[in-house]
Amino acid sequence: MFKASKFTKEFSKLLAATSFALVALSFTFSLTAFAEEAEGISFDGLKPVDDSAVYSASIDPEADFSVFQRVMILDPFVSFTSNWQRDQNRNRRRNINARDMERIKTDTANLFREVFTEQLEAGGYEVVNQADYDVLLLRPAIIDLNISAPDIRTAGRSSTFTATAGAATLYIELFDSASGKIIGRAADRKAARNSASMSWSNRVTNRQEASRMFRGWANTLIAFLDQHYMKK
Repeated sequence: MFKASKFTKEFSKLLAATSFALVALSFTFSLTAFAEEAEGISFDGLKPVDDSAVYSASIDPEADFSVFQRVMILDPFVSFTSNWQRDQNRNRRRNINARDMERIKTDTANLFREVFTEQLEAGGYEVVNQADYDVLLLRPAIIDLNISAPDIRTAGRSSTFTATAGAATLYIELFDSASGKIIGRAADRKAARNSASMSWSNRVTNRQEASRMFRGWANTLIAFLDQHYMKK
C-alpha cells in the first residue's frame, strides 16, 4: 500500500513542474486535503470512503449525486516519475529529448480522455463539453508516470524486451460543474503488465497496456457512480 507521505512527495514534484500559478495553487490545496484526510479531517468537508476500491477516496457526504446525469472531463495533467528521462537515456542509442516527453504526455492525456469517454458512455453516462446543473466535472492528473520501454519515433521498428510496461498514479477530483464545488477526490496507482516472463514492448503494446490501466480506473469510477447515482 502507498503511504500518505508518498503521495505528498509525488505532488510536490508535480507542483514544481507546473508553471501556471493557478494550477499550482489548486494542487497545493489538494495536497493539504490528502494530509488532513489521512487523519480523518478535511478542510473542504470531504469524508473518506470506507472500503474504497482505490488507494484513497473521499466524497462530500452532503452532495446529491442523483442530480448528475452527464460527465465532463478536463484535459489530464501528466508528469513523469523523478529522473525518468535521465534513467531512460543511460542505455539508449537515441536519447529521449524534451520534445519526445511532451509528445508522450500529449498522447497519454489523449488516450486517457478517449478511454474514459468510451467507458463512461458504454456505462450509460453521457460525456459533454459544457458545465450544467446535471454535469459532474472530472479533473484528472496522471502523475509519477514510468514507461519502462518508451517507443520514440525513429526510423525502423523499435522494440525492447521487458517484464513490465510501466506504472502510473491517477489523482482525480470530482466537482459540481455548475457551482464549482469539489465533491470528491481519489488517488490510485496501477502497474502495467507484470508477468513472470519477458515480452516485447513497443508503441502498440505500450498503448494497449496504458488503455488497460485507464479502463480499469474508468470502470472503478463507473461502479462508484452506479452505486451513488439514481439513474432515471
